[in-house]
Amino acid sequence: MIDLHTHSTYSDGTDSPRELINCALSAGITTLALTDHDSIAGWEEAKQALRGDLSLVLGAEISCLTEEGISVHILGLLFDGENKQMLQMLEETRDSRIPRMKKMIQLLNAEGIEITMEEVLSVVSDGATVGRPHLADALVARGYIGSRNEAFDGLLNNDSKFYVSHLAPTPEVAIAQIKSAGGVSVIAHPFASFRGATLDEVAIESLVKAGLNGIEVNHRDQSESERIVLLQLATSMNLVVTGSSDYHGAGKLNSLGENSTNPGQWELLEAMADQRRVVRA
Repeated sequence: MIDLHTHSTYSDGTDSPRELINCALSAGITTLALTDHDSIAGWEEAKQALRGDLSLVLGAEISCLTEEGISVHILGLLFDGENKQMLQMLEETRDSRIPRMKKMIQLLNAEGIEITMEEVLSVVSDGATVGRPHLADALVARGYIGSRNEAFDGLLNNDSKFYVSHLAPTPEVAIAQIKSAGGVSVIAHPFASFRGATLDEVAIESLVKAGLNGIEVNHRDQSESERIVLLQLATSMNLVVTGSSDYHGAGKLNSLGENSTNPGQWELLEAMADQRRVVRA
């Protein structure tokens, strides 16, 4: 099984990179991508933990905003982890998350929901990228909600009055930078409509012009009808089709390998990078 979208404690997952590798081996995964939000900090630990026949794809899930303010996530895979422009883009995106989090806390406080920045940071692993899941965890600890999923269904979803966007590159800029760094790009869960506004076909065509390589068609947040439309788009636009778990450990219901990528499609995608960067034990 090939799973090209997972998270560790270096963003909003609950498994360390080492634990993630162990879980992948137990689940029968053959190729695993580590794609923490706007961060490559977990790469080294994942490489050190790698063993057996498991292949490791290093990447990042990049938080983007369209000119219209629509949140888009781009998976960058197989890029050069030492590319200075790529590292700068990731750093700038991470840095914008702190003022965003403070603003969301202010909005919650104004509605009588008592939560502090210190409480949020207390549930963030060392070196991790701060995000809404950590705010959700702090709200769970306070007893305001029962789980992360409940938070994203209500208080913290993209249409909530408590939601605040953060400074981020446009998806076109992110895709171009990934390509410049030698990697490949896949748009993650593009039709996950419960998260908020989604892109239409015209917008996806713009991403293809920027160099987009693939579409994450099979994802738990997309219905069967949405998957059919995405598959048709991928075929018409000559894009690679991927399927992934978007695994976060105990933070979400997603299970490793619950959606996977066809080996032939993965071979096509890997060949589009400028170098063979898959890591093997």
